[in-house]
Amino acid sequence: MTHSSLRIFAGPSALRRIEQYGLQAADVAVIPAAAGGPKGLILQKLDQWLFGSWLASSPAPRTLIGASIGSWRMAAAACADPVAGFQRLGDLYCGQTYPENPDTDCVTREISGMLDQLIGGYELEILSNPAYRLHILTNRGLRHLQTANSLNAEKMAFARAALANLRGRNHLAAHLERVVFSDQRDSLPWLTQTFDAFSTVFTPLQADNLRQALLASGTLPLIMNKVSGIPAAPQGQYWDGGIIDYHLAFPYHRLGQDQLVLYPHFAPYVVPGWLDKALPWRRAHRTPFRGWMDNVILLAPSADFLRSLPRGKLPDRKDFAYHGLNHQRRIQDWKIAMSEAERLRDDLILFIEKPDLSVIQPL
Repeated sequence: MTHSSLRIFAGPSALRRIEQYGLQAADVAVIPAAAGGPKGLILQKLDQWLFGSWLASSPAPRTLIGASIGSWRMAAAACADPVAGFQRLGDLYCGQTYPENPDTDCVTREISGMLDQLIGGYELEILSNPAYRLHILTNRGLRHLQTANSLNAEKMAFARAALANLRGRNHLAAHLERVVFSDQRDSLPWLTQTFDAFSTVFTPLQADNLRQALLASGTLPLIMNKVSGIPAAPQGQYWDGGIIDYHLAFPYHRLGQDQLVLYPHFAPYVVPGWLDKALPWRRAHRTPFRGWMDNVILLAPSADFLRSLPRGKLPDRKDFAYHGLNHQRRIQDWKIAMSEAERLRDDLILFIEKPDLSVIQPL
């Protein structure tokens, strides 16, 4: 049996669990969802099957945690009909259109309208889903990012933050703090204890702040307008949760015995923060974060699969510039990629039905 489209990685304890019992839905306690914009589209078919069928076959309270597009994916997952939720998200995200050189007001309007259609009318079912507890990652500005009141001031403040991060990830903590909008039914003991240099604030996720929390989590610096005045949250200016937590490098090893983390991802590695993307030595498997991945199973597209997609790659934000005003061609390419990703789903189903331990790579 081959799995040419899907790569499966596992930490040591996750591998031992699979060796003994196979990959079982009942063992999955946490599902993280990375930032990454259009890259997340490639997971739509996999998400629809995971949440609409496999995990639903073994219902239990599970933690869903995401940043940026990842938080939107997890909000779709928490809808009463997750298959329809992911379909809405894919259709809406593909359907974005912008004029040439859009300003921050234009992009914010487009993203806000998309969010309204994604969760409008579904808020209560997302917040009260009996099986899923949603947690949304955002970043609140400190120091110069706390007071930046113009686009130029924001540019200067983020330049300072980027230089600080280059010196060391810990230095970025002076510029941004993590604010988690959190389902109060889920105490998250593995996450609430200090685990890195960033100040982390947990605030209740509720009906009057769900939309703004999701908007803030996906608010790209310098491209969208910052978010402020979020009910129940600390006052301040909020941006994309992926700046600090791009791929959600968290202390998953603190979870209880035999509790696994299933991580559908678009990359075969975990990058801690958005500003670490160009710093390969910061990838989690090369840092002290490595031990945190002990109980993680990470699913990612293979290189062969990526080469089969339009332009030989995942959908990404550069496609907006590449296609320019030819919106229909970009939308077509993205929808082809999403359709091709049925192979990721099918390969995972094959693995679950007949586990082939030889395809699992160390994480």
